[in-house]
Amino acid sequence: MKYQSLWQLEDDDKENCLDKDIDVDVLIIGGGITGLSTLYFLKDSNLRVALVEASRCYHGVSLYTTGKITYLQELVYQKLVKKYGFDVAKKYLTSQLEAIDLLVKIINEEKIDCDLEKVNSYVVARNKKDLKKVEKEKETLEKMGVKVFKSKWAIGVMDTYVFQPIKYLKRIKEIGKKSGKEIYEMTRIKEMVKIEDGYICKTDKNTIKAKLVVVACHYPFFLKPYLMPVKVRCEKSYITASKSKNLGYSWISSDGNYSARYHHNYIINLGGSYNIANKLKEKKNFERVIEYTKNRGLIPSYVWKNDDMISVDGMPYIGKIEKNNDSLLMGTAYNTWGMTNGTLAGKLISDMILGKYNKYENLFDPLRVNIWQHSWALMINSLLNIKGFMESKIVGSHKCPHMGCSLVYNSVNNTWDCPCHASRFWKDGNLIKGPSKENMKFK
Repeated sequence: MKYQSLWQLEDDDKENCLDKDIDVDVLIIGGGITGLSTLYFLKDSNLRVALVEASRCYHGVSLYTTGKITYLQELVYQKLVKKYGFDVAKKYLTSQLEAIDLLVKIINEEKIDCDLEKVNSYVVARNKKDLKKVEKEKETLEKMGVKVFKSKWAIGVMDTYVFQPIKYLKRIKEIGKKSGKEIYEMTRIKEMVKIEDGYICKTDKNTIKAKLVVVACHYPFFLKPYLMPVKVRCEKSYITASKSKNLGYSWISSDGNYSARYHHNYIINLGGSYNIANKLKEKKNFERVIEYTKNRGLIPSYVWKNDDMISVDGMPYIGKIEKNNDSLLMGTAYNTWGMTNGTLAGKLISDMILGKYNKYENLFDPLRVNIWQHSWALMINSLLNIKGFMESKIVGSHKCPHMGCSLVYNSVNNTWDCPCHASRFWKDGNLIKGPSKENMKFK
C-alpha cells in the first residue's frame, strides 16, 4: 500500500525557476487547474503572461482530487434555491453544464489523452431522512429541465465524466509553454505590494512587476484584509484506490462524506470528510478510511488525503476582490468540485482580463457575500477557526508562520500540518504548501 495519489506521475519536465526580474502584463500565482486553465485561455492573446508555482505545477490540490466532471453535486441545487431563489440555482447548474462541455471540448480539440470516460453519476441517501432530501433534489433538477432517474436510495443523471486530471493538466501546461507564455516552478511569491499601475511581487531573490495579478492558489493567502478565513472553511478528505472491476459510474453520498468512481481497474473511494479543525490525529483518520475500504471487501493499493475550500453559500469565489480594483483577481472555494469550477474560473478570469462579457461574473463575484445575509455561516466559520487554533495548542507544538496556530505532526506522511488553514511542512520544516509563505521554525 502506497501513501500517495493514484494520479502521481513521473514528471521528467525540467524545472524552470525564475532567476531574473521580469515585467509582465499578467502574473498568475498557482499552477493547479485554475492557474493553468487561465493560462490556457490567454494563450492566443498578445499579453505577456507568466505563471509561477511554489512547487511543481499540478502537484498541489489538483494531484489529490478524485477527478470527477459532474454537475450532480450532493444537494447543492435545493440549498441554492432556499438561499438565493430558483433563478440563481439554475444559473449555477448552467455554469456547471457549460464547464463540462468546455472541458470535453478542450480534451477533444487538443487531442489530450487523459482517460476521459462518460459515466452516469448518482447521489445516494444514507438514511430515510436523507432520502427525502435526495428526492427533493430530483424534483429541483427536473424543474430545471434535467432528466433524472431514480432507484430506491439514489437519483442519477447522464452526461457526466471522469478523467485522469494530471494527464490533462500536464498537457495544458505544455500547450501554454508552446504558445509562448512563461511558467516558473519552484518560485514562491513571498510579498505582494500594490503600486499605481499594478503590483510588485517578490520572491526570495527576484521581483515581478505585473499590471494584473491572478491569485489562483488553493488558499488566497495574500488577501488578509478580505476576511477569507471567515468566508471559507477548509475540509479534509481521505481517499483510497483499490483493484476492482470497472462498473462505469460514479456516486456521492447526500452529505458529501463518501463517494466512489472507477479508473481502469481501480475503484477510488472517498471514505470520510471532516472540517480541518476536527479529528486532528491523522493516523486515525487514515486508519478509518482503510477500514472503510476493507469493510467493502477491497484492499487499498493507494491511500491519500486532500484539502478543499468550502464557501459560505455553496458557490465559488471568482473575480475581483475589490470593487474598484481591476488589477487583482482570484478563484477559490470550489466546494470539492474543482474540475468544473477550476475550469470555469480560468475562463471567467481570462474573459475579465480580455474585457469580454461573461454571464457568470456577478454569480461568482467574491464580493457577493453579505455579512448580514450570511451572518450565521460566517459565525460558524469563525468559531471553527478558533476551535482549530485552541485545539492545536493542546495537541500541537511548533507554530505555523501564517497565523500562529500550533502544528500537528502527521506520522503517516511525516509532515507538520496546520489545523486552522491547511499549511503543510516537511519534517525538517520546509514548506510544502500555503497559506504560509515561510518555512516553519523549530523552537
